[in-house]
Amino acid sequence: MPKSPLYRFALAAAASALLAGAAYAQGSDPAASKIESFDAAVIKTLQAGKAAGAAGRAKVVGPAVEQTFDLPFMTRLAVGPDWTKMSAEDQAALQKAYARYAVANWAKNFDSYNGQKLELDGPVQDRGADKLVKTKLTGPGMTPVPLAYRMRDTGSGWRVIDVFYNGGISQLNAQRADFASTLQSGGAKALVAKLDSLTDKLLKAS
Repeated sequence: MPKSPLYRFALAAAASALLAGAAYAQGSDPAASKIESFDAAVIKTLQAGKAAGAAGRAKVVGPAVEQTFDLPFMTRLAVGPDWTKMSAEDQAALQKAYARYAVANWAKNFDSYNGQKLELDGPVQDRGADKLVKTKLTGPGMTPVPLAYRMRDTGSGWRVIDVFYNGGISQLNAQRADFASTLQSGGAKALVAKLDSLTDKLLKAS
């Protein structure tokens, strides 16, 4: 039997309410809200453009990186088992160098605005005690770029502890592999020198 216009209207209204409720739940998730704020800072970094230079863009995105990422924890994970063998002085120097390097990477990689948008891509996923927040970067004429953030409640808010690129490449795993030979040959001080050198080169870019 054909459904009446009133029935179809009621069904459409119910569907709209469900979608609105899902959007509200997503927006109210503290981990998702953190990433939405970070995405806004990344767009501002893109808008600063090459005219600002990487050093200028670092000033835009730097505070957002420091507020969004658990940089001390990420430093420990990127260094790996050698972390526990290091002095407190070397650990502090590595955390400082790693934080500068992290900011410089965002400033270098997001250097030109052409109408791009960053938006959440699907619901927040639970990963044990952690959450996975997926986003995508889109823009005119470009293939969407997926970025996923693994987040953990640090007790003072949700912070990113790893970033996954291209559907599953872990930033921390890649960094740990990259840092391993430097740590093996020269220890913490050699890795600090390497990070500082890489950061300086990144910040000299346009």
